[in-house]
Amino acid sequence: MNDLSRALVQFKTAMVSRGLVAPMEIIADGRIHRCDAEGKHGRGDGAYLLHGDGIPAGGFENHRDGLGWQPWRADIGRKLMPAEEASHRAKVDSARRERDAEDARIKAEARERAARLWAESIPCSGHAYLDAKGLSSAHGARLHGDKLLIPLRDETGVLHSLQTIDVDGNKRFLPAGRIRGCFCPIGGMPDGALVVCEGFATACSIYEATGLAVAVALNAGNLLPVAQAMRARFPDLKIIIAADDDHQTPGNPGLTKATQAARTIRGYVATPDFGRATA
Repeated sequence: MNDLSRALVQFKTAMVSRGLVAPMEIIADGRIHRCDAEGKHGRGDGAYLLHGDGIPAGGFENHRDGLGWQPWRADIGRKLMPAEEASHRAKVDSARRERDAEDARIKAEARERAARLWAESIPCSGHAYLDAKGLSSAHGARLHGDKLLIPLRDETGVLHSLQTIDVDGNKRFLPAGRIRGCFCPIGGMPDGALVVCEGFATACSIYEATGLAVAVALNAGNLLPVAQAMRARFPDLKIIIAADDDHQTPGNPGLTKATQAARTIRGYVATPDFGRATA
């Protein structure tokens, strides 16, 4: 097995670990190529780029997981020489330009799909998921078939993507749509305070209980970008990060991410009260 063949094995292994279906033949021409992501409806939801000359390098992205581009370089078992390091930096720069152009294109396609689905949807007067969560209203969510559509907008109100929720509570983001910094607004313009939280049902419950406007980040990793966007728009507003207290999950990501977001924007953290533990 030659050096390129070994690098291709490494590259495919890394792609699979990210939930991508590695093609039988990797095209190592330094250009973006589409590939499939694992799971139902994953066709064309991934992308990769690989420079095969010199020390192979590139990267890949699973558009379904919202984690962005993952750079990659072949492991050659030693540090790079200065000339090799310079060549690698040039490949990284080239990959970034290709990636940025591809990302702009697919994000535009996702905006168009989101706008089309939103236009086809109807106001929601009832849904099994809302009933299961004890909510009195859809709070702006709409229906497309039997799925709830939750809008993801930026701070200017532009619709970038959607989250769908089916009758069994299964949630899925629109593939390749922008998530970072986008949110679902509930309750209109904030008056006195604004709450940022993870989930749609949690946000609806907070609004129904307090009347405070809520920005729904829809995952823990997006709490900080949304909180920063809200702080930039409302520099003097009291912003409360309502944490999902994942006390049974190692590292408690809900509370950890919420605390980080609150500290960064000079906000407050609110946590749920599960009551006194019993034997």
